[in-house]
Amino acid sequence: MSAPSIETPRSLSRRNAQRSNFELYSWLFMRISGIVLVFLVLGHLFIMNFLDGGVQRINFAFVAGRWASPFWQVWDLTMLWLAMLHGTNGMRTIINDYAERDQTRFWLKMILYVSSAFIILLGTLVIFTFDPNLG
Repeated sequence: MSAPSIETPRSLSRRNAQRSNFELYSWLFMRISGIVLVFLVLGHLFIMNFLDGGVQRINFAFVAGRWASPFWQVWDLTMLWLAMLHGTNGMRTIINDYAERDQTRFWLKMILYVSSAFIILLGTLVIFTFDPNLG
């Protein structure tokens, strides 16, 4: 009597191999974006709270003057995009871990992706189409 053949636990089908590469890149993105975000956010807080006179100075004119510079537009845009993508990736991981049904997992991720894309699009439009003449 011969024993049934059982696949080794680490053998991957082609589909799973592609998925694990995505998860590897996702894991790397979380680490790299987290490090970059620490510098962007701490730099933002330091400049806004200490160098530019504190939060009491922040008003429409302050934002208009700041976003007149392409440097600050890129800084804020990078911070927005990285924070949203970093958070979306984290939420995607949580949904994959805790949503038990495939249909629930699908719809939760669709809501997450649509809302994240909407916020990224809206934030990008605000940064680049901000009109300082409105104030």
